[in-house]
Amino acid sequence: MTAGARPGNDYDVIIVGAGTSGIFAALELADSGLRVLLLEKGSDLEDRTCPLRKGAAKCLSCRPCRMVSGFGGAGAYSDGKLTLSPEVGGRLGALLDPAVLRELIDYVDSVYVRFGAPDRVFGVGPEVDALVTRATLAGLRLVPVRLRHLGCEYCGRVLEAMRSHLRDRIDIRTRTNVVEVDCDDEGVKGVRTASGEVLTCRFLICAPGREGAEWLTGIAGRHGLVMETNPVDVGVRVELPAPVTAELSRVLYEAKLEYYSPTFDDRVRTFCMCPNGEVVLESTGGADPVVSVNGVGYAERKTPNTNFAVLVSTSFTEPFHEPIAYGKYLARLANLLSGGVLVQRLGDLLSGRRSTAERISRSLVRPTLAAATPGDLSFVLPYRYLTDIVEMLKALDVLAPGVASAHTLLYGVEVKFYSGRLELGPCLETGIRNMFAVGDGAGVSRGLVQASVSGVVAAREVRARA
Repeated sequence: MTAGARPGNDYDVIIVGAGTSGIFAALELADSGLRVLLLEKGSDLEDRTCPLRKGAAKCLSCRPCRMVSGFGGAGAYSDGKLTLSPEVGGRLGALLDPAVLRELIDYVDSVYVRFGAPDRVFGVGPEVDALVTRATLAGLRLVPVRLRHLGCEYCGRVLEAMRSHLRDRIDIRTRTNVVEVDCDDEGVKGVRTASGEVLTCRFLICAPGREGAEWLTGIAGRHGLVMETNPVDVGVRVELPAPVTAELSRVLYEAKLEYYSPTFDDRVRTFCMCPNGEVVLESTGGADPVVSVNGVGYAERKTPNTNFAVLVSTSFTEPFHEPIAYGKYLARLANLLSGGVLVQRLGDLLSGRRSTAERISRSLVRPTLAAATPGDLSFVLPYRYLTDIVEMLKALDVLAPGVASAHTLLYGVEVKFYSGRLELGPCLETGIRNMFAVGDGAGVSRGLVQASVSGVVAAREVRARA
């Protein structure tokens, strides 16, 4: 039994979700003397095996999804980009003092290093300024970001070290699905699981991750918590020869570039650049999963290609307020036409023809995602999105010649669902006293670092009140 433990199902703190934000909350509370329970509906780290990552041609719709659920959350299968600048990765800058946020980012970075993250940091030095100037001349805004890259291999090792540290300090229960939060006028009282078990607590930290965003939305609706609608990002995953973006990758690892398309004045951006990486299938998980596309990079294993997403941000207005449903609709349409995701050469898209296996076999770029089906993205993505994407690729070609080559591959669709934003206080407390909401699933963060920071913020407030 852990330090400060007592019999039964009564805890000081319950954390729902063992993704990045939940793990960092647990790390902060592990030696506090409080009885802490970390609940996760997916499997433990060593039991997470995704068929897609083992070569399955299509998503098997595992329940819960092993790629995004389980100890480590979606981060366990990511390539572990730690963006160490407060300007990107979430909206904590709107809730915390800038100096405090910078200090917390440095703190969580030190925790990652303590548990095995590599030493090198990208995005520093005089070469960054030169790239910013060149991007400006191409009509692009380059956001300089300090970045530490773990790689898929280090992600697993870091999470294993964190899991080992927590093992004897708190209670951890996987394959436990929380279905309801219990509270009254005085505040949170506990949670109920799918098996009917009642677990009581003084403090509750909800850290459901993006896959659990709909769960948190349901909790908010039933308890009258205020939520705002976030935008949805829709686009493609671009794959090209690694030398095309080699300079950007060497200095920045990931180039975060923004562009406003001349035709529609839409915001378009690059996301998740994976130098010498590979394109992979990804399931959204949840009760209604769809398959989209993503990219990963490795610390040691290399491919001859680099991939990155080009995404168009769309904020919907009244009366429509279902951006996640819209994004899933587009992904499902690609699933319908291809059995998974589509791949098309940029030259074929510009010529108004579908790509075929024979045309792709003649391309200079060999696809790293063999399961993608050659086809025509114009049957899936609206004209507006395709126009935005093509215009940005042409601007990128000025910065990095070769991006807009006819041989460049486009995989579709890639969709980023950003959860509805709960109305939260500076310590990330909800409208229910002593109930906190953290991480991507609460709409607080959009990446590992700010998710980690949010877990730390909530846990420190719990310690101060306990």
